[in-house]
Amino acid sequence: MRLLLATIALLMLAGPSVSAQEVETDHNPTFDFSQFRTFAVKVGTPWGDPQSETAAKAAFTKRLTSKGWRQADENSCDALVVLHGASPGKQTFRALYADWPGYGWHNVGAPALADSTDYDYKPGTLLVDIFDTKTKRVVFRGVAQDLTGKSANDVQKFDRAAKKMVHSLPSGKSEGKSGAENQESGTRHF
Repeated sequence: MRLLLATIALLMLAGPSVSAQEVETDHNPTFDFSQFRTFAVKVGTPWGDPQSETAAKAAFTKRLTSKGWRQADENSCDALVVLHGASPGKQTFRALYADWPGYGWHNVGAPALADSTDYDYKPGTLLVDIFDTKTKRVVFRGVAQDLTGKSANDVQKFDRAAKKMVHSLPSGKSEGKSGAENQESGTRHF
């Protein structure tokens, strides 16, 4: 009986830290997200663990598909979802997008989302940008902390982060929230 109670207590203590994943999002409030019907997901900045990178791509594919978007080829999709894993030496916007000429990633939000090209993301951070492929401008950004490690829990961590990010992804212009609602949900506008 003591063992059972000790196990339950341990799980209750571990529960909040496991589920309290920090995820912040930001989006362009003037962009009409209802025009997105198709998407492609790619790893823009690998973090050195191919299994973890595959898990992240699968999580975002699953969540966007459940939103009603269809997966398509990168060359013909409406939205390009780019995953960046911050690792030692590649932690700033400038470093993450060094090999992405023409993609507009500037001026995209606050705190964890950072306006500055010199903002450093600590290793383990996953940055998710969704680009409108017609304009190559970022219209949505999500940032999740403590994700890009080599762990057996990566699949679940990526799925939770994807669920939170996609949940805050607008479906169309008329679905915008007020500033107060956005502050409570971790969503900001750029």
